[in-house]
This record gives sequence, structure tokens and C-alpha cells, in this order.
Amino acid sequence: MFLLSKLLSLITQPLGWVAALLLLALFSLQRKPQRAQRLLVAALALLLLIGWQPLPDLLVRQLESYYPEFAPDADLRGFAGVIVLGGATESGYVSAAHSLPQVTDGAERLTAAVALLQRHPALYMVYSGGEGALLGSGPSEAERARAFFASLGATGPRMRYEAVSRNTYENAVLTAKMDGIDITQRWLLVTSAWHMPRSMGTFQKAGWNVTAYPVDFRTAPSTPWTEYSLRSGVAQWQLALHELVGLFAYRLTGRI
Repeated sequence: MFLLSKLLSLITQPLGWVAALLLLALFSLQRKPQRAQRLLVAALALLLLIGWQPLPDLLVRQLESYYPEFAPDADLRGFAGVIVLGGATESGYVSAAHSLPQVTDGAERLTAAVALLQRHPALYMVYSGGEGALLGSGPSEAERARAFFASLGATGPRMRYEAVSRNTYENAVLTAKMDGIDITQRWLLVTSAWHMPRSMGTFQKAGWNVTAYPVDFRTAPSTPWTEYSLRSGVAQWQLALHELVGLFAYRLTGRI
């Protein structure tokens, strides 16, 4: 299933669609030049459309709207701890090449957890993340996160790490098997807002008593129609399509 998910992720890369159209145009150039021309026009139109941000933002916004933001001063009495999902650190081989912790644009998963622990020191924290890359190398994501938390002084017996899981389903199942973890207690689930629908569904299906604590929002209530960026557009399209395909696959396989 893990290998299949990596193969399916190829279809969530919009620049791959442009490349496919260009390849089809190249193969059609000699025998069917008119078809090749139409394919080239389609590739150019798709490339230009990808950069118009209101479209992918609409999809991401729908994912992010499933669960509301928590107020910073929310009353967390009754919660046992915080579960933080991986996805906020640089790859293992990059992290292994540097002495300081390396984070990605999903770093709010980490910083939000630190803020929660500072305001509520009685909470436990469980970080779940092994190596999600197909041919990953270097320290596991949990080890990379441990270095980040340690650099901010967040250490101690209340900090727990699960370093084997490779995807959201394994996050839920393997973390539940850790010694001393009671999934019937109330836990805050910290992950990116666009990833929260799949995460909550998976953890609840695995028996967890979780409450969503979404962070790392990528959209506002609306996007100006003039916003255009190929770089940002590609990233937003890939993020939205990856999650939508993931939701579909998880529902199809009964993980949600």
C-alpha cells in the first residue's frame, strides 16, 4: 500500500500533466502535425492556468474549513496530551548534512506544539513520524523533530517519539501501540489544516479520542483574483490534489 501511494502521488503533480502533453505532441509531430499543434496549445494553456491561484486555493480552502482554529487561550483541562504528526522537517539526507534543525513550510506543526507545551506543561506530547520518503536516508523524522524540540529546551519524560510510521494510517495505528498511551483519553491532534480531514478520520477510525488542533493554514477566506504565481500555483495544486487523492484512497480502503 505504501508503494502504491507513492505511485499514485505522481498524478498529483500538475507539471507532470504538462510534460505528458508535450510528450504526446512530440510523438505526434511527424504523422499528425495538427494534433501535435493542439497538444502544444493545450500544454501552454494548462501551464498558464496552473499559476492562477484562486483555483487551487479554492480546493485547499475547502479542506481547511473542516475544523475551526483553536483560540490561543483555549481551556485544555481534561486533555491528556498532544499528538503531532510528521511533515515539518527537511528530508533525512538534508538534515544529516547540517548541525542545526532543518524545517519546512509546515513548521507550524512543531512551533504550535512548543507553544502548547509552554502554556500547558502538564500535557504529554507524542510526535509521530518515521520516514515517508520512498528511498529515504538519514535520521528518522522523529529524530529530526527531537533535535528541533531540544534546541528550544522542550525535553523530558513527557516528550514521546514514534519513529516507524510512514503515512497517516501508520501514525494512528503505531502511536496507539506505544507503552503508556491510552487512546480513550482526550488528545489534541496537531497537523496542517489541509491535512486535518484525513488525519481526524484515520485516528477516529483507529479508536482515538481526538480533537482537531489545525495549524499551518495556506489560504484566507478569499483569494484576490489578481494573484498569479507559477511557483505557488504548482505547490497549491499539488497539495490539494495529494490530499484529495489521499482522502479518496483512504475511504476506498476503509481507513476512514
